[in-house]
Amino acid sequence: MKPESLKELVFLTQTDTTIGFVSQNAEKLTAIKQRPPHKYYIQALNSLSTLKTFTRVPSKHKKRVRRSAKTTFIMPNGHSYRVVHDKVHLLLLNRLKWAYTTSANLSNEPYNEGFAKEKADVIVEPLTAVQQPSSIFRLGKNNLKRIR
Repeated sequence: MKPESLKELVFLTQTDTTIGFVSQNAEKLTAIKQRPPHKYYIQALNSLSTLKTFTRVPSKHKKRVRRSAKTTFIMPNGHSYRVVHDKVHLLLLNRLKWAYTTSANLSNEPYNEGFAKEKADVIVEPLTAVQQPSSIFRLGKNNLKRIR
């Protein structure tokens, strides 16, 4: 498969935190989930160097971001990022470098395996039971606020 075509696909996969949709195409994810188009998605990244291409981490929080696992950070620009350390999920992310990630369900609805498999372009097995969602922190230049 050509790398350009990977960018348009929606993958159903076991992420580092839950079963979810992963894609570089935010519009396609928005249509599948039927969610408001103004809401941002979490960007899952394969490394800290990839994170540096998108945003600058406030100096006070660099160590926290570098050492955190299964943690999403909302940067001062309003975008959310999670650097993935899970080896299985990294198999996909290393090919993409980054991807938008979201739970595999309609917006504000519980997980439905039939719906998820119907909407995905590629299903990456195995899909295991839902785990605990990531922690979310909002980073300011000097402050830190726990969201979830």
